[in-house]
Amino acid sequence: MLRVAVVGSGPSGVYTAQSLVQQSAVPDVRVHVLDRLPCPYGLVRYGVAPDHEKIKSLQNNLRTVLEHDRIDFVGNVEVGADGLGPERLLELYHAVVYCVGAARDRRLGVPGEDLPGSHSATDFVSWYSAHPDASGGAFGLDVRSAVVIGVGNVAVDVARVLARQAGELQGTDMPHAALGALAGSRVREVHMVGRRGPSQAKFTTKELRELGALPSAAVAVDPAELKLDPAYADPAGAAFAALPAVNRRNLGVVRGWAEAEDARRAEPGRDRRIRLRFFLRPVELLEGEGRVRAVRFERTVPDGSGGVRGTGAYEEIEAQLVLRAVGYRGAPLPGLPFDERRGTVPHGAGRVLRDGTPSPGEYVAGWIKRGPTGVIGTNRPCAKETAASLLADAPELARRAVADDPLARLREWGRRPVLWPGWLAIESAEAALGASLGRHIVKIPDWPGLLQAATPR
Repeated sequence: MLRVAVVGSGPSGVYTAQSLVQQSAVPDVRVHVLDRLPCPYGLVRYGVAPDHEKIKSLQNNLRTVLEHDRIDFVGNVEVGADGLGPERLLELYHAVVYCVGAARDRRLGVPGEDLPGSHSATDFVSWYSAHPDASGGAFGLDVRSAVVIGVGNVAVDVARVLARQAGELQGTDMPHAALGALAGSRVREVHMVGRRGPSQAKFTTKELRELGALPSAAVAVDPAELKLDPAYADPAGAAFAALPAVNRRNLGVVRGWAEAEDARRAEPGRDRRIRLRFFLRPVELLEGEGRVRAVRFERTVPDGSGGVRGTGAYEEIEAQLVLRAVGYRGAPLPGLPFDERRGTVPHGAGRVLRDGTPSPGEYVAGWIKRGPTGVIGTNRPCAKETAASLLADAPELARRAVADDPLARLREWGRRPVLWPGWLAIESAEAALGASLGRHIVKIPDWPGLLQAATPR
């Protein structure tokens, strides 16, 4: 029997487990999918916005994999903490695949970034997604203007949630405290700002269009800013034709908004405004009365090589709430090699490299392998490559003696694993909580609540 641990139960981890049991010519491959949380699904549960029910339904596909008879979910086990590092895991398993994602936010690196009222978008997402590590929601929504720095899908998500009325989120699994805070929000202006043009923005067209479909908010764009983008200014030109299809579609969406802005402003019930701004680079967060009061931006223009350059012209956008959504970066895991420049673990086809040499029994998949790129589906071929490498090494790996019962050993080491029945108990508790609040399913947002639900008396 080949025992494999997959660390991380998000899409990359689940797809890796699936590939291992599907690709193996040997029927005795057993996979434990470890997660430090007592809940599976990673960013599908804690990163996909509550109002994206179709994407969240991917949990059903991940559930099917985790219910496979040769795959076991093992939650509430944190790898890298309290001595449970790579060396010790190899006492329990013939191979370990690390699918730990990219846990750190990229910083702006500008003065005032840490002022009260300035937060990473990830913290905001964790709060409204009920992540048990979330800060508790001290986001100061009793303000009129918010700035979201970034033009990717995370930026679109947080801008959309800020611009929604709470009633539109009533039917989601958003935690009740977050829903109540959003109900009391006074935010009416949401500025989403990128340092480059719309043709280089990272959002996908479906998510972008959703901003224009909000019943309570109108989208505003500045045609003068759009025209700074060569691909926008000349839709029949070579720059436009050279763009990927998704970027061409994005330009069509913002062009439609630019042409229809006056009509949308006049529509009744739209008391909130999402302003898309381009070619503005943040240089400082400005303080007023002990918190952020505005963001100072430098105007940029295309540099002719795919980037932008500053012009020396500046603009301030009033904001008492700033959410930074400028990307993610991998974090080192104690005991594993780490490339600080790339934010990834060095590897060859998924095999962890120590000083350039494959480390027997150690593998990576997902963002910690390739960096924070792609969409959920990108994890499938990435996982298959790593699984193929591991299975090619299996005859040698299986010769090494490991613990007969990894779960028993984990308990001896002081861990209290939450297995699949415990997760099902959490699901039942969340359904009961929702029913008690007159809603559908409502997530439990804290560690004590989750662990109590997982081990009902």
